[in-house]
Amino acid sequence: MRLPNFNSLYLQFTGYFYLIGPAQASSSLVPFAFEPLPLGSISPNGWLRTELETSAAGLGGHLYDFWRFVADSTWIGGASEYSVLNEAMPYWVNALVPLSYTLPDERLKAQVHSVVDTILDRIQPDGWIGPETLAGGERMIWARTLLFLGLTNLADANSTYQVPIVNAMHRFNALMNSMLKQNGTGMIYHEGDKPSANDFSWFRSRAEDMMVSLQWLIDYHPGNQSAVLKENIDMLHQFADKWEGWYTEGSYIKEDLYNLPESVTDDQWAFLHGVTIAEAVLRRSTSNDSLLTTAKNGVDWTFQYHGSASGTILADERTDGLNAYYGSELCTDVEIIYSLAYNYFAIGDSDYADRAELTAFNALPAAVSGDWWSHQYMTEPNQPFSKNLSATPFFDTNTLSQTFGLEPNYPCCTVNHPQGYPKFTMYSYLRKGKTGIVHALLSPGRVETQVQGKPVSVDCQTDYPFNSTFSYTVECKDSFELYLRVPKWATSTTVQVGDSQIHTPPVDPHSGLIELKVPSGTTKIRYDLGMELQTVSRANDTVAIYRGPLLYAFHIPHTVSSGPPKFYTNQTDYPAGTYPPQAQDHTLLNTTEWNIAIDPTTLEFQQGDGPLPSPTFEDGKLPAYVTVKACLIDWPMFVGAVPGTPIPKNERKCLGDTFEAILRPYGSAKLHMSDLPTIDLSG
Repeated sequence: MRLPNFNSLYLQFTGYFYLIGPAQASSSLVPFAFEPLPLGSISPNGWLRTELETSAAGLGGHLYDFWRFVADSTWIGGASEYSVLNEAMPYWVNALVPLSYTLPDERLKAQVHSVVDTILDRIQPDGWIGPETLAGGERMIWARTLLFLGLTNLADANSTYQVPIVNAMHRFNALMNSMLKQNGTGMIYHEGDKPSANDFSWFRSRAEDMMVSLQWLIDYHPGNQSAVLKENIDMLHQFADKWEGWYTEGSYIKEDLYNLPESVTDDQWAFLHGVTIAEAVLRRSTSNDSLLTTAKNGVDWTFQYHGSASGTILADERTDGLNAYYGSELCTDVEIIYSLAYNYFAIGDSDYADRAELTAFNALPAAVSGDWWSHQYMTEPNQPFSKNLSATPFFDTNTLSQTFGLEPNYPCCTVNHPQGYPKFTMYSYLRKGKTGIVHALLSPGRVETQVQGKPVSVDCQTDYPFNSTFSYTVECKDSFELYLRVPKWATSTTVQVGDSQIHTPPVDPHSGLIELKVPSGTTKIRYDLGMELQTVSRANDTVAIYRGPLLYAFHIPHTVSSGPPKFYTNQTDYPAGTYPPQAQDHTLLNTTEWNIAIDPTTLEFQQGDGPLPSPTFEDGKLPAYVTVKACLIDWPMFVGAVPGTPIPKNERKCLGDTFEAILRPYGSAKLHMSDLPTIDLSG
């Protein structure tokens, strides 16, 4: 399916021989519930295209032009890395391959090709990919995991790169096999080696990311290396941290971590940094269905005990609890989108798709400026200002980390954030069996593929999630099944295929899918979901307000002051002329009070007037909003820097007159209060 039509052949490359041939009809891995389509099969429409184009025109699309950790990366012969993990360029490849091919953007594709060509040209004689050498220090496998995620996408999208990438990965796989057999070399810290043990532990907690790429080889390009690939997956798991043991009663920490001794959290650090796709990946190799429950527990518990209303995780480097002054790292947002999308197509449980949409429509856009030229490192659910704080409320970040800038804290988010919407788009459509196409992550977009060897295109025009109507134009040479996902929040579902009667089809309770039989030719389909305002209880007698998958938050007007970007290490300014003029650091100061309580019984949705703005999530510009009756209350500060825990509900009293508060989509409210205290204002 993913290979061009060529005969099996042997390729010789620096003394290594691998059989490269058409994809196997089946493999020993557990099949995906739904099959991903090759990168480039799906293109965005509407607001989603606007956001991808804005990202390409913004910071993510210009890092190669000026940012030292990409433009001067050791991976392409430079001298700049922000850590011994050497991960900046691999993060860039992992993000820019799907961004450049999804649009498509020829400028960015040329950059990707230049970088990948250089990396492949610099492969060392024993097959090692990357800048580390045996003479210069211990080799760490970690950064290759990110690179391979990007390279496998490129091989799917561009047949020119298929053979060199597959060959390079097989050669590296053989080398990794010999390394892992030496007591986990590349994963395990050996006494006296450098860098530190902590650097090696990073890969042990994310070894499953490498398994994804090895399983891709087994599925589509096994050659004569299946046994070695499977052995490496087993050894990666052997030396990795065991997520299946962490997501169990008695192991998983459900408490607020600030209430626990540091000795407890330090011992469990590997499991306290973001989400994992470990269980879905491991199940494919082990056929152990108990890991389905483990995966479900892992996701459900993470969001129940450490989740933000915006769909991300409250983890300022480590998971914390539910207080709305905790922060969420932008890297976490984009990794969640990918992880949950993977879990949906691997397992087929609709909860994962619902959560992926929640993160993509709320947490991600809130953390980046409307023009995509600046971003936060930390985003707080209750964030009434974005400035250099008097003290950090976070576990392990600086006082600038919730400002919008080039590198407001550790630079990983600067280079990792562009993967979010491209990977969301990549997995918005999936294949089901031999004759089915699934619209999995609901959004405006078009898929062009084949069903039973015949061309099929499905074009979806919609303003979802800002409204709930989808208009499809389907063209096909033969009939097939189109599956549409029904989110669990939907209060109703109706479909009209062509001139047929409007009807309500049955929903599969596991996958959340409805099945439509599409005849040959051109067919118009209208799909409508019922959206109503909903309140969800949050910690400290607060509520979050939703309409469909959109979170609505109290929008806080502000002033903006801007200046040169600062180096994250010493917070000194970048020298003039070393950065594009758009790459500024920004301070946002509120011009109104933020300490409000609301009466949820007075919520009213207002559709607003006019089309969606461009860029979509420019601050306060989306037309739809929610009104609610509110008043100001006493609200103490946390560490004297940010809003702390609201006073108890029975102590809340209005400090003045009631007024009408405006709640706007969280992603377009760069200063916001999303976890809102409740108060009875009926008197």
